[in-house]
Amino acid sequence: MRTPFYDFHCQWQGKMIDFFGFEMPLYYQGIIPEHLAVRNSCGLFDVSHMGRVEIRGKDAINFVDFVTTNAVKELKPYQAQYSVFCYESGGIVDDLVVYNLEDHFLLVVNASNREKDINWLKKNLSGEVEIIDRTFEIAQLALQGPKAEEILGKITNSSLSEIKFYWAKRVKVAEVECLVSRTGYTGEDGFELYFSKDEAPKIWPALFNAGKEFNLVPCGLGARNTLRLEMRYCLYGNDITAETDPLSAGLGFVVKLNKGDFIGKPALEGIKKGGLKRKLVGFEVAGERVAREHFKILNEKREEIGFVTSGSFSPSLKKPIGLGYVAIEYSEIGTPLFFLSPRGEELKGVVVKTPFYKMGSLKRG
Repeated sequence: MRTPFYDFHCQWQGKMIDFFGFEMPLYYQGIIPEHLAVRNSCGLFDVSHMGRVEIRGKDAINFVDFVTTNAVKELKPYQAQYSVFCYESGGIVDDLVVYNLEDHFLLVVNASNREKDINWLKKNLSGEVEIIDRTFEIAQLALQGPKAEEILGKITNSSLSEIKFYWAKRVKVAEVECLVSRTGYTGEDGFELYFSKDEAPKIWPALFNAGKEFNLVPCGLGARNTLRLEMRYCLYGNDITAETDPLSAGLGFVVKLNKGDFIGKPALEGIKKGGLKRKLVGFEVAGERVAREHFKILNEKREEIGFVTSGSFSPSLKKPIGLGYVAIEYSEIGTPLFFLSPRGEELKGVVVKTPFYKMGSLKRG
């Protein structure tokens, strides 16, 4: 499958890979320069491979509230919300962003989970609700970095400063009707743009023309991963899965146990009452080697206490960082950890406070 921006990726000489069935750029000029461009100025990501699902109907609000863990009924029109779907067991189906767009809800889900999510929603369908997959009709771009507002402001008819963090607005960008939200997954200020896929040939060059003076660069999946890891944002399939729950993953802020009934609530209440047995922690590794996904985590007696879920070299901090689940008694900041590779190589590290990168331009409130 290809997004509406495939020709641009080839034109900009993107290193294309298969990403859950989509031909997507891993990088253009390189992961590190793209990562640093977002931290210091601005980068543009094609995120059209993600799933976009509309929920419509008289009972849409009750349905979305029941299938997600966050408090959907508190959302005001054009407000967005990070949330998760959970199984009855408390395991995570997916993480997502929920938009209240007045007459319907827009759910933005992971590309790898889109079909699974839609089937799961249909399985749990109740009331007068319609589930519509808009993934292949709507394009999605993420403009991320401290210069994002200046760049987008040059080609829109609206005051972007009115859009607060995790809010959205319908505006024209390069004369194209767009839904623009102040959201993203990089730790920097920025916007996500939703518009008809037919307008893709107009929006992409308009953004780069506006961003020329700020050295706006296209960014691939590689930079997206290192940027989100520096902020300790979870990646589905690595840090959160059907075998992990949001409380142990540090996502308790999106679990509203007092909002009423929702799928997974009894299991999550039990986990909270019984106390966490393990926890997702951030760590730094001594030296230059990276503790990769699936490395075992050991204590000082070399007993296995957990496993690595994400690991990479941090382009901003210039050191190896990562996330992993450890037994709760080893989750305190400062706890020494050892990492064992599948080949038997041992690395040394320590539990650290997250986010790893604390200098982002992310605007809240």
